[in-house]
Parts: sequence; structure tokens; C-alpha cells
Amino acid sequence: MVEQAAQRVAEKIVASAPAGWTRVVMAAKAGRGGISLSGGYTVPGTSRRHPVPSVFAELGSLAEAVRKVRGWDPMTVEIVCRPSGEYELVAFADVITSLRGVGGGFQAVLDPSYRLPPSDSGQEESTAPPAGDPELAVARFHAYMERRAAILGRPEQLPPPASAAALDRAERRIGRPLPADLRALYLIADGDGIDYEHRYLLHDNGWLALEDLVAVHADLCEPVWYGWELGWNSVVFDADPPGTVRRAGGHPAWVPFATGEDGNYLAVDLAPAGNGRPGQVIRVGRDYDECPVYVADSVTSLLGRHLELLELGAYEKHDDHIELVEPEPRRGPERIVGEIPGEVPPGLQAVHVNDAASPVDLAPLTGAANLRLLHLNRCATTDLAPVRTLPVESLRVTLDGGDLTPLEGHRHLTSLELGSTTPIDIVALRTVPNLRGLDLSRAVVRDLTVLADLPDLRYLALTARQWTALLDEGKAPHTLAAARLTDDDASLVEALTWAARLGLDTGDALRTAGSLPL
Repeated sequence: MVEQAAQRVAEKIVASAPAGWTRVVMAAKAGRGGISLSGGYTVPGTSRRHPVPSVFAELGSLAEAVRKVRGWDPMTVEIVCRPSGEYELVAFADVITSLRGVGGGFQAVLDPSYRLPPSDSGQEESTAPPAGDPELAVARFHAYMERRAAILGRPEQLPPPASAAALDRAERRIGRPLPADLRALYLIADGDGIDYEHRYLLHDNGWLALEDLVAVHADLCEPVWYGWELGWNSVVFDADPPGTVRRAGGHPAWVPFATGEDGNYLAVDLAPAGNGRPGQVIRVGRDYDECPVYVADSVTSLLGRHLELLELGAYEKHDDHIELVEPEPRRGPERIVGEIPGEVPPGLQAVHVNDAASPVDLAPLTGAANLRLLHLNRCATTDLAPVRTLPVESLRVTLDGGDLTPLEGHRHLTSLELGSTTPIDIVALRTVPNLRGLDLSRAVVRDLTVLADLPDLRYLALTARQWTALLDEGKAPHTLAAARLTDDDASLVEALTWAARLGLDTGDALRTAGSLPL
């Protein structure tokens, strides 16, 4: 069955081949969760790109056949075809993933259970009391609804109140009590939706019924893990004002209570950072994974702001809908994309320098006391000294001379992507206590065996030549949870051999070959 499914994939690839082709390589990830593919035909004498055809249906059948005999879901598959009709297919469980088209090479997951520590793991917790006032919140809600009724010319119908027993059940299910002011509002109405239609009372957000609140909390209570290819050097940035909200992509103590119906939510924060208040309102969800947004110190204050906007006339009326007019909050951190200015804004958290004249002078960043990410793309610098005192967590840099001594003992740095134009010594990285992700594939490293001494390295990306040198010395870091072979021309067969040297059991890789009738 697998052989037949593989042949159908090969038939479609060969049937779609351009004139003059000599070889085609297709890499794919396929399973019940979806299919992604990349690859192309080799056509000598032309620079034109010849991508592989869309063989999603055929790959779906192949994935189903492999799942029945191996139990893999999803799987990584690579197929090579030639004009002679000969083809070879190799497949393996998705602990080895092709990154062709998304950076190149292959990724191997050595410890599927490991997750990187969250950015907020060392943050101070708030000891302040809640800012919300249930009696004032109720009074403001009634005043707000009366003002809306005056604008619309009629009162808006709301659902019946939630019972105290229903609130108790909801709190047990989310594992913590709701803020007193939000709980008081649910004793007025169980959200603002009737027959699946919201009144959008909370600045164009639909107020969730208790049952929906519990369900959304269950979906969003933990950060989404997007995999090592995106997660190894990711950063969660600080909210504004700084230190009010945990630097996290999700948290069990964030309880969404209103929806923008776009994957984003207003939530009450029951475990704020040091400068926050329990019960404060934040924005979380699809567009806020890298930076939750502070909205108000409480639901009480949020209602006060909504009432104020109505009284100021800062709204637009559209038939039976009122839209409050207020500046949209920043959806991400303050960042610079381009060249570094002579003066940087005090709230700067991310810098992406692209294609700048080299060497790039990093000295203007010395005053960027909140800088978390610094990426130099397709340009180089000679001096990392300005980074020494900055809280940079994700650093991507090419050194044209200079060295890594400014990074000695850097307690914030968690990921480093390093390139170099000359041989470089990485001994300084032994003293970086929280360095967990490292990409040296663009660097000329004097002694790769130093990597075995890094205290808690979890992700390592190297070229095939670098990996061979390291593994031949028996010095691969024993702490690795994931690794990457960066060579874009590496085959899955080569990746399986590499992963086996790292300790993965690749002996049950599925291989099949055949020849198509021409």
C-alpha cells in the first residue's frame, strides 16, 4: 500500500516536469494536521525556479498508508525522481523535519518533552492589592448602559444574570476566583450576547458568557509552542508601562472575558508582574503572542474610560451599534527596523538592522535599557561592547574582527546566532548562564569542542562539516533537546545518519524505490 501511494506521488511529479530537467527533490511534512511541501526541479542552463507541483492529495494518501504501518503522524518524507523514471522515497517520524524553504536543512528533536523556560520566569510578582471596586463597577455599568440607551433611543437587551452558583462553578474550573468587580458584572448579565449576537459593549469586544469564558481560558491558558524552528530564539517583550504584565505568551492566571472575534481577547490578569495590580485588564491572543498589552488597572477603570468616551462624544453611531473612538494600542514592542539612529527611544525593545553599511556602530544602543532583541541582518559589526550591559536576550550578529569577550557572564542572553569573517574563539560562551539556543553555522569557530562545556545549551545549529568535527571528538552537548543541520542541500538520508549520531534511533526509517513506466 505504501509502495503504491509512493508511486502515485512520483507519477504526478514526473508528469509535471519541465523540459530539460535532470532531477527533482521534493520534501514534505504530511499528516492529519495538514501538509506542507517544498522542493524543485533541476534544469541545467536556466536560473528560473521550477517548483514541485501540488501533490497534496497524493501525499495525504501516502501519509495515511505510512500511519497504518508505522504509526507516524505527522511524518517527514523526501522523494527524488529522475527522467529515467527511477525514484526513491524516504520517510521518518516528524522528530526529524525538513526545513527546506524555511531556512534550510533539517531539524531533529531529541527531547520532545522539553520546553524552553518562559521569559517571565525571573520576573518580580506584584504584591499590590486589586484596584477594582465591585460597587463602583456596577454603578458605572448602569450609567454606561443608560448613556448608550440615550444615544440609541432605546435600551439594549442583555442576557439574564449568572447565578452565584454558576460563578462558583466557573471559578473552580478556571482554578482561581474572578476579580470582585468582574464577578459583580456577571450578577447583572451573563455576558452581552443573545442568540449568538453580541452587543459589543467593551470597545467593540463581545462580553463572553461564563461558559464561553471557561472554554476560552482552557484554550489559551498556556503559551502556544510553535516548534524549535521558531521558538529557539523567540522573545516575549514587556508591556507598556514596563513591569505591569508578565512577559509570557499565555498564562493560567490570564482569564479572557471579552472577544474581538478575531482570535484576540480582553482578559483579567490575576498574576501581574511587579508594577501591576491583580485584576488588571490586558489584551492577549493571536496578535499578542510576543507582547501582551496593558489596558487598564481593573474592569472598574475600563468601564470608567468607556463612560468617559461616551460623555466626551468620542464615539460613532452605526444604526444599532455604538463604536467607541480611541487610539488603537500598540500590538508589539517599540522597535527599530533599519539603521540605528543617533538617539534611541527609551522604550526601545527590538532592533533589526538590515543591509546596513558595515561595520555597524552599536554604541548608540548603550542607553537602550529595555532592549531585548538585537538582530543584524546581512551586515556586520566589529565591537560587541555596547551589548555588555544591555538586557538583550536574542542576539543575531556577524563579527568582522572583534571577539565575544563582551558577552562574558551576560545573564540575559538566551539565544545567539553568530557569523564571523575570521576564525573566532567561543570560550566566553562558557560563562553565559542562560544561553540555551546557539547557531554557529555562519561562523568560523576555532574550537567547537568548547560547546560541550556550555552549562544548559538546548538547541544547536551547525553545518554538516561542523557537526562532523564535533561528533568525531565526542563533544556534542549532552543537554541538547533539539538540533539543526543547516546545509540546504542535505538529503533526508544524510539527516538520518546525522540524527543517529546524536542518539536518535533512526533504524525504522521507511524506504522504498521503483521505476515508472515511460
